[in-house]
Amino acid sequence: MIDPLPIHHSETESFAAGQIIFKAGEPGTLMYVIAEGEVEIVVGNQVVEIARPGTIVGEMALIDQSPRSATAVARTDCKLAPIDQRRFEFMVQQTPFFSLTVMKIMADRLRKTNSLLASA
Repeated sequence: MIDPLPIHHSETESFAAGQIIFKAGEPGTLMYVIAEGEVEIVVGNQVVEIARPGTIVGEMALIDQSPRSATAVARTDCKLAPIDQRRFEFMVQQTPFFSLTVMKIMADRLRKTNSLLASA
């Protein structure tokens, strides 16, 4: 969970339940902090995570400038705070806690993926 991010609802984008936020294979220019609602992270046809308020989605594309590795779909009506490359880099440089939080989220996702693969 990312608590210290200043999210102002005037800075959020709204997505309706079922709406695609981004698709696997697309270039990624934004990551999102979930302010309200739930987002499904889908790889292939499998939901691998349900992201909830306070967490992030789409961060990998900003880190390595590669195409999206997953599709994000609004599970419920959502409000998401977009973070572009410039703001992301500023937050990484100026806020060590933000960087650690992003790494913890990515490590948690990798562990969950490893567990899914081991049980398959």
